[in-house]
Amino acid sequence: MAERPRVVSLVPSLTETVAATAPGLLVGATDWCTHPSGLDVARIGGTKNPDVDAITALRPDLVLANEEENRAPDLAALRAAGPEVLVTEVRTLEQAFAELDRVLRACGVRTRPRWLDEAEAAWAGLTPHPYRRAVVPIWRRPWMVLGRDTFAGDLLARLGVANVYADHAERYPRVPLDELRASGADLVVLPDEPYRFTADDGPEAFEGIPAALVDGRHLTWYGPSLATAPAALRAALR
Repeated sequence: MAERPRVVSLVPSLTETVAATAPGLLVGATDWCTHPSGLDVARIGGTKNPDVDAITALRPDLVLANEEENRAPDLAALRAAGPEVLVTEVRTLEQAFAELDRVLRACGVRTRPRWLDEAEAAWAGLTPHPYRRAVVPIWRRPWMVLGRDTFAGDLLARLGVANVYADHAERYPRVPLDELRASGADLVVLPDEPYRFTADDGPEAFEGIPAALVDGRHLTWYGPSLATAPAALRAALR
């Protein structure tokens, strides 16, 4: 691979990671890659429906993907077209740090970025927090929540918030609203992505249960935002 590879990212978190650490490597990113603002690269569709021909036309040396966000058939088509495809798996904070290191090495970054050290220090420095049980919707119509084995669930646990559905057989189960209300949760955590929950859209469904509106980027992205995520999430969960 070239010393300064041409990189296409199919993952918003990784787009921000590469853009913040090695400006100039990215030649393409998805329509959902919103950070950093003003990123001037070719847009190649969504995470679930990337334009393989458009990506190939950019002549990338490396395509960054994620096993959860991107579809296997798209990744197979990209590999068949020639570029290396690096697929991350991130279900815990430790995995996130390890995968970020791997991605940056693959991009030819030789010096560990300061933001990565700051992120590890921020999470390592957490103090005990009051224990709460929460449901964490990620969609409505139908209602879907965080289940087992999720990165967001791991972050919340480190902040003293236990996911009621952490032992569910599915990672993102559909659960009827009546069951969510009767789950015994003493908190509902409402992120603004993938569904955009707001003060007027979400809390009203859980009357009598305190609701915390959180920035989905701090809860679900792994990248530079991890450095500020503990303080931002703790403030929102208060």
